[in-house]
Amino acid sequence: MKQDDDGFLLAKVAGDYREALPAPALRSHFRCVWRHTTPAGPALPIVVVPDGCVDLLWHDGGLFVAGPDVGAARPALPPGTTVIGLRFQPGAAVAWLGLPMSEIVGQQVELEALWGRRASRLAADIAIDDPPAAILARLQSALAGQAPAGDPPRDMALVFRSLGRGAGEASATMPRLLERLELSERSLRRRCHEAFGYGPKRLDRILRFQRFLELARRAPAADLATLALEAGYADQAHLSREVRRLSTLSAAAVVRQLGGRLAVPFKTNAASFGQNIGRATTAAGAAP
Repeated sequence: MKQDDDGFLLAKVAGDYREALPAPALRSHFRCVWRHTTPAGPALPIVVVPDGCVDLLWHDGGLFVAGPDVGAARPALPPGTTVIGLRFQPGAAVAWLGLPMSEIVGQQVELEALWGRRASRLAADIAIDDPPAAILARLQSALAGQAPAGDPPRDMALVFRSLGRGAGEASATMPRLLERLELSERSLRRRCHEAFGYGPKRLDRILRFQRFLELARRAPAADLATLALEAGYADQAHLSREVRRLSTLSAAAVVRQLGGRLAVPFKTNAASFGQNIGRATTAAGAAP
C-alpha cells in the first residue's frame, strides 16, 4: 500500500497483519494472538494507535511488554520484520506483570526487567529462525504453565466492555457503571489507572476511536458525518479532532487506508493463521 498524504501508515495496513484466538488454556487471560510482518523494500513510516490494551511481544529474539498507549507511537521497524504478540484481556496484565499499568504507559519494556531470568529462559527456548506459528505455539505452551491463579478481574472487563459498546453518552454510562460495580468515582478512577494505565474518561475516548476504526473497515464508502454519528462523536468536527489527536492522521486518511486494507480478506488471513497455530501447537505439545 502506498504511503498516505499524511505521511504515515496505520500499522495494521502496512504489511501482513493477522489475528487468531489464543490457545484454550490462555483465553481467560489473552484476547487474541497476532502476527505482523512489515513489507520488504523501503522502510515505511508506520503509526501504532492506542487501543486500551497491553501486549506481550516477541521480536528479534527478545520478549517485551508494550504498555498502554495514550497517543500514536511510531516504531522504527526494518523491512521484513515479524512481530508476534499476545494481547491481554482487560485488567489481566497486572497479575502477569506484577505492577500497575500506569507505570508503563507509552513504553515498551523488556520482559526481563519485570520477570528476571524467567523471561530470559523463555526467550532462549525459542529459535529465532522458526516460523511465526511455531514461535507462537512455543510461547503459548510456556505461558500456559505460568498463568496466575484465578481469572482476571471481572469489574475491569465490565468497564472495558461497557465503554467499548458505546451504548449512550459516557456521562450516562459512568453512573450506571458506578452503581453496578458499587464503587465511588474515585475508586473507579484508581482501578482503571491500575488496569488500563489511565482513567475511565481517557479509556472511553480511546475505545470510541476504536469503534470508528471498526466502522471504517466495514463501511469504507460511508461519509465522515455518518461514521462520526455511528461511532458516538458529537459531530464530524469532533471526530476529526479526536482522530488527529490519537493517530496523527486525518479522519479521511484513516478511512482511505482502511478501505484499501479490505483488498486482503482479513477473515481468511485470520483463519489461515489460526490453522497454522493449531498445527504448530500440536507439534510443540508433542515435542520433548
